[in-house]
Amino acid sequence: MERVSLTRVVDADEETVRAAMADVGPFMTATGVDGVTVEGDTIEMRNRVGLFEIALDLEIVDVEDAVLAYEQREGVFESMRTEYYVTPVDGGTEVTATTEYTALDLAVIGPVLDSTVVERQRRKELNSQFDWLEAQVT
Repeated sequence: MERVSLTRVVDADEETVRAAMADVGPFMTATGVDGVTVEGDTIEMRNRVGLFEIALDLEIVDVEDAVLAYEQREGVFESMRTEYYVTPVDGGTEVTATTEYTALDLAVIGPVLDSTVVERQRRKELNSQFDWLEAQVT
């Protein structure tokens, strides 16, 4: 299993950060992917990575202490789960996002979209979300 994790301290109190992240549509759109649709507990994401169009159908799941967590139901990974946690710290709130995934599920795309490419893309998406979050709460 591969893992991508990112942490940032945001200059706002925990409740303000939680409230911004609870607005799942804009929070997920902030990843910068090409398309996001949120309907109930279902998130559909579409993005072009290099020559390939990646489609993920995600489901929001309950994870103890997580502000937001979702798992892939359909997509290019064998499995994929992302969890977001917030912790009050001096000077604001620490936000941590962790994505864990297993090998890509497509024989042709798998070798092209190796872990290095997936990790780079996911870090870019999480940094964009954190940038959006900072802009919303400060």
